[in-house]
Amino acid sequence: MKNISLRQLKIFEAVARHLSFSRAAAELHLSQPAVSMQVRALEEDAGLRLTEQVGKRIFTTDAGAELARHARLIAQQLAAAEDALAAIRGLASGHLSVGVVSTAKYFAPRLLAQFRARHPGIALQLNVNNRQAIVRQLGDNEIDLAIMGTPPLELETAADTFAINPLVFIAAPDHALARKRRLAPADIAGETFLVREAGSGTRGAMERYFIEQDLAPAHRFEMSSNETIKQAVMAGMGISFISEHTIRLELDVGLLVRLPVVGTPLMRRWHVVRLARKPLSPLAEAFKNFLCHEAATLMKANQGANSSRRPSTPEATSGTSTPETTSGTSIAPRAVARSANLKSSRVGDDHQVRPRNRAERCKPR
Repeated sequence: MKNISLRQLKIFEAVARHLSFSRAAAELHLSQPAVSMQVRALEEDAGLRLTEQVGKRIFTTDAGAELARHARLIAQQLAAAEDALAAIRGLASGHLSVGVVSTAKYFAPRLLAQFRARHPGIALQLNVNNRQAIVRQLGDNEIDLAIMGTPPLELETAADTFAINPLVFIAAPDHALARKRRLAPADIAGETFLVREAGSGTRGAMERYFIEQDLAPAHRFEMSSNETIKQAVMAGMGISFISEHTIRLELDVGLLVRLPVVGTPLMRRWHVVRLARKPLSPLAEAFKNFLCHEAATLMKANQGANSSRRPSTPEATSGTSTPETTSGTSIAPRAVARSANLKSSRVGDDHQVRPRNRAERCKPR
């Protein structure tokens, strides 16, 4: 196999991952015949079939699966070499790959932009996807860091808390409950709920809240994205439970309102997560520290700017806590970073230490 090139390995790894020549070609910006030709050349050099077709589906053979595994290891070693050279050069260059769950896409790009402004020579890769895909990318070492709520149980990870994630009930402005100043949990039990898919951290927090309040809503519509849920709520299909980070714009212009339900906002936490066994590159370490020490302040400042333009709504004077408070106590940005091991009935359990991962405080600089 002395004639195999890195380009061929990259192409074959994409085919093996997608189990599709066309999707691999689209990812690599190549034509499908070019991809097929490179895979055939690999098979000729290896002297073994690497893929097989059953009907219209493509599968890897045992040899193909093994070659794909080694292709990923080679790519990871090359990335590690690049990071090592970048460390020698300092933070003037290097590559950072960050995976972000879909709910965090409303603030993560701004944070990445501010970090890159300080290090303009670096290359950034941002992957926005659902939680399941981000966990897979983290486990396969395709990303350096992940921004998510609950650290995954199925991987050995280390996680640092860097910001609060307030979860609220929302409705359309003309909903019957929208003008109420205070709502008991029982007041929303008969509503139709628009919920995220099973496995979503937001849905898990909502279901725990229902259990604590002894509620069992009878009507639910499951939807796969926050954007779809927002549009459905605005259309009057029902109410929802969602991260406030996803609805700042809609609150500003009056397209949605928070419902002042007792016990909300429910405070969860944002984590920056990494594989426990993987040493971070200097660039990834720098970004992690940036999140730990500055993200909460920057996110709160942006929220404050939005709030200054926000129309008044009944819940603003309802006596319920604001998104950055718990039981009436303000959560300062530094306190957010120090709160990884605190227990509270108002905070989701994603911050607690788990058997296969560890949550840490952000370390002082």
